Amino acid sequence: MSWLSFSHDELEARDRYKLLSGAIVPRPIALITTISEDGNINAAPFSFFNVLSADPGIVAIGLESNEDGSLKDTSQNIRESGEFVVNMVDRPMADAMKICAEPLAPGVEEPSRAGLTTIPSEVVRPPRLEASPASFECTRHTTLEISASRQIVLGMVQHLHFREGVVDSARMRINVQKLNLIGRLAGTSYLGMEDLFNR
Repeated sequence: MSWLSFSHDELEARDRYKLLSGAIVPRPIALITTISEDGNINAAPFSFFNVLSADPGIVAIGLESNEDGSLKDTSQNIRESGEFVVNMVDRPMADAMKICAEPLAPGVEEPSRAGLTTIPSEVVRPPRLEASPASFECTRHTTLEISASRQIVLGMVQHLHFREGVVDSARMRINVQKLNLIGRLAGTSYLGMEDLFNR
């Protein structure tokens, strides 16, 4: 068997991104809502995201800065407030999620532009998205400054919300088909829940 191998440090950053993000798939998508100091609601999707611990509940988000080194809205808002909401993305939310990924002028609120209704959270200031089948209110636990352009935020889950029918409350289990999440592949490709199997 033959292999194609690369030294990490000899790859251009863009090539590392394409190889890592294209090979580690599917990745769940967090449509993260935050709120700025002046009250603007921001929503941005992140596929460099996952849950890392359940005791306590910890999620991780990979954030990047703008090309000029300034913080993007999500990073800035989390840094200022220490709060955010992870809204999981199901198949019906896919188009709205893509709209939220588009670059917008400061002060333009992505949820309203994408047709997403926000509803109050229980314990954090940023709202959650009504369309999401599962949302997690979080407070910042740690920010890891990986490089000048990359940060990893670890968030502690404070409150969990699930659409009716997603959780079997007697067994405390998720019905993944009713959750109906999409996963990020490479580029503009995504994966649905159609090909489920058990082993």
